[in-house]
Amino acid sequence: MTIKSDNRHLYLQVIDKIKDDIHKGIYLEKQKLPSEFELSKTLGVSRATLREALRILEEENVIIRRHGVGTFINSKPLFSSGIEQLNSVTAMIENGSRVPGTIFLSSMETSPTEEDAKKFQCSPEQDMFVLERVRTANEEPVVYCLDKIPRNLLPQTFIHEQESLLELLEEEAGKYISYAVTEIEPIGYHEKISQVLECDPETSLLLLKQMHFDEYDQPVLYSLNYFKADKFSFHVVRKRL
Repeated sequence: MTIKSDNRHLYLQVIDKIKDDIHKGIYLEKQKLPSEFELSKTLGVSRATLREALRILEEENVIIRRHGVGTFINSKPLFSSGIEQLNSVTAMIENGSRVPGTIFLSSMETSPTEEDAKKFQCSPEQDMFVLERVRTANEEPVVYCLDKIPRNLLPQTFIHEQESLLELLEEEAGKYISYAVTEIEPIGYHEKISQVLECDPETSLLLLKQMHFDEYDQPVLYSLNYFKADKFSFHVVRKRL
């Protein structure tokens, strides 16, 4: 199992070797790796080289290091989406061959905060509709969602027990979401949300803060979506100009 020498830095070769072993099934999801001493001896590298490789693998979410317990192979994300694609959570779950579901936590009408008024370019008298939900895949909680919509955009008779808010806005309010401005923030354990999503203490979250706009550039929906990082991955296609 000793790595073969080439012209690259040793820690890069170690990274590729461990990833290859995972791909071949030598290491399985959630399996504990050998100790640093055993692994460095098996690979024929120093423990300093191994630690640098493990540090990068942890940053890439390939492994999880639990202090005092050991190093484990991370689960592969079940759902993947290009960040340039404006897919609903419902569509992402369905594309992952899972059944989407919703646990409704709360809904209310409230006055906008100062930040809300700036984001939606509305007056302080304009009420906001706030919806708090947990999205599930095959009944497993995977995303915590907090959504805000100006109340005047919604008909009085609308029903929010619909899986996709994008579809609800289009069908019930005549608002077609054309694009969204998104900010991605990786976060660690969250005292409330990690428990709601039944996360292990080591499971990180990906927070997507999104303001959705219609075809007239009007802000329509602001969402805070907390994704379990071991279930979702996002990628982007970058083109050279």
